[in-house]
Amino acid sequence: MKDLEFELNSTDIHPDSEIRGTILVSYPGRYDGVVINTQISDSNEHIIYKSYNGKKISQNVSRLFINKDVMPEHKAEFTAIINFEPKQEHEIKFRVSIIEQHKEIESKIIFAKYSI
Repeated sequence: MKDLEFELNSTDIHPDSEIRGTILVSYPGRYDGVVINTQISDSNEHIIYKSYNGKKISQNVSRLFINKDVMPEHKAEFTAIINFEPKQEHEIKFRVSIIEQHKEIESKIIFAKYSI
């Protein structure tokens, strides 16, 4: 098993559809948590994270850090949404990284597409 596993419920994303992701960390060293960054190609729009591990996020955030202290069994599940109407198909890059003392230890990238 790798130190970091990352999955999305679907890589075919549409406006206002819920995005669900699962992160599993098996890194043997000490780490502070994981961070999720996204980039929507050819766009200034952002993804909005709504919850992680069942906890709602009160303000709109486009970058999500999840502390390892709130990751039971080193697992995190999150929900997010994109709610702008695309005029074209966009590629979305999801990058999850293990963070230790402000340094990235390992990362995994998943590409998805966003369209009507």
